[in-house]
Amino acid sequence: MSDATGIANPQVIDMFGFDQRTGHVLLVMNESRPWTGGDEQLHELQEKFNAYASFALDGEMLAAHPELAGKPVRIELHADAMPDERAVGLLQLIRDQLALQEIAVEVVVREAGCCGGDCSCATGQ
Repeated sequence: MSDATGIANPQVIDMFGFDQRTGHVLLVMNESRPWTGGDEQLHELQEKFNAYASFALDGEMLAAHPELAGKPVRIELHADAMPDERAVGLLQLIRDQLALQEIAVEVVVREAGCCGGDCSCATGQ
């Protein structure tokens, strides 16, 4: 059974908000499991990005939040560990494709014991 949130459940936007600092609509997905390099996890990652891109591009987001019209979108993957080589390759392909739609993609790796959020121990990629 999949978690209520996280990349294993593409039906759910894990976190949705507006970054006042940058002016971006922010869509966050979480991965707390270790990266295995397995096909199932990569498929889940791809499906989650597909769902987020669809939400942003197909009108669902603006129908629910018309005040966000014209705002740039950033999708962040928050992970407890650095993605493995296969996941990094997939993330690069996703980043390149979504850049064509003017959607930014970032990976944030939380260090062990990190407080999460905007703490200084989070590193962006």
